[in-house]
Amino acid sequence: MAEKWNLVADIGGTNARFSALLDDGSLESEFEFHHSVEEYPQFADLIGGLLEEIATATGWSSKPTNVCFAVACPADNEEITFTNSHWQFTKTQLKQLLGCETLSVINDFEAVAHGITELDDSDLVKVGGGDAIQTKPIGILGAGTGLGVAGLIQHSKGYHVVDTEGGHADYAPIDDVQSAVVNCLRDRYGRVSLERLLSGKGILNIYTALCSIDAVEAQFSTPAEVVSAALASTDSRALQTLQMFCEGMGSAAGNLALTLGAKGGIYIAGGVIPRFQEFFINSGFRSKFEDKGRFVSYLQPIPVFIVVRSNLGLLGAAKKLQQI
Repeated sequence: MAEKWNLVADIGGTNARFSALLDDGSLESEFEFHHSVEEYPQFADLIGGLLEEIATATGWSSKPTNVCFAVACPADNEEITFTNSHWQFTKTQLKQLLGCETLSVINDFEAVAHGITELDDSDLVKVGGGDAIQTKPIGILGAGTGLGVAGLIQHSKGYHVVDTEGGHADYAPIDDVQSAVVNCLRDRYGRVSLERLLSGKGILNIYTALCSIDAVEAQFSTPAEVVSAALASTDSRALQTLQMFCEGMGSAAGNLALTLGAKGGIYIAGGVIPRFQEFFINSGFRSKFEDKGRFVSYLQPIPVFIVVRSNLGLLGAAKKLQQI
């Protein structure tokens, strides 16, 4: 008798991660598969090879029973078009390709929010504040290729996820240098969202804007190069860039805490910040998080946690399957 199994995915603008799980309520599996988005011109090109890869690794010859894909874009429509990559597909096409019985496609930060409910202390690094109030809302944001934002409302029967596109809200500069950077980026993009600065690509945007403002030639062409120079303290603008990024994250996180009343805590997810975790902790992040005028005392007790769990999106997609 063929094994019954489920497939979950966490697909961002740069990486696509998949996990094959036995259909027994499991949330994690030893069978994970990672692919680079840029290697595949079409999303469908990946899926056929993926099923063969899973069959070879697991010995399971059947099609998946239930599937949940978490995608870095709005997920409510039949057609899925990724915000920060060239991929697109329809839910009908995907279900046919997979041959599954049920298919759920959700926003990637909805998956992150579901995953948050399964974390323990070893998965988190606290950045200031007091104790989380267990009955209060939780705010979640995270920088990767883009910027994801979600909320988690806790109640007597469990929780409810608020999936959002908050990463595309307007970026609000709070000092003259930030204003100059935003003005520079406005010339390029027309409108400047949070994601334009608070993401992997945003790090490079800040750096190139600072170089343009100072009328000097940019020395770096990738976010990784900027971060490396900042951590090594070998380039003053790279260092200024990373500090501005961290302070911007602090402002955005504080705004989210105020908006949601997130006394249950703010969780920082995504793949960017763990790459310079110590710098982030020692940066101006926390001071900007609390720097809200008359509401400093409101924000000071709210804890912020960096999520260091690497497969959070897959964990959350598997948790979502339990609720379908």
